[in-house]
Amino acid sequence: QVQLVESGGGLVQPGGSLRLSCEASGFRDYYSIGWFRQAPGKEREGVSCITNQYGIKVYADAVKGRFTISRDDSKNTVALQMDSLETGDTAVYTCAVASRPTMTPLSPRDYDAWGQGTQVTVSS
Repeated sequence: QVQLVESGGGLVQPGGSLRLSCEASGFRDYYSIGWFRQAPGKEREGVSCITNQYGIKVYADAVKGRFTISRDDSKNTVALQMDSLETGDTAVYTCAVASRPTMTPLSPRDYDAWGQGTQVTVSS
């Protein structure tokens, strides 16, 4: 059974940093693991993803240069390092896995299994 468990959310001041972690289990082959976020009253949006083969990293324009995705295969985890956080980054962050190749790797509809999410609040 596929399981994705996020950790690392919390409250941080603008300009601060947080590191999210997604621990994955219950599957071997996949196309990519991604991070998504959903703010109150807004649709879920893709933040970043990393492909299984070649470790290709994709970032949404809103987070380029501030967020970094990485993968630790020995621990079956995918981390999202978030620096220079802004109030607009406040959202529930969720990781998900896509089992099939997609031309839109940051599109939520292309992901099959989801974690429960972790709250990130950026506020002074």
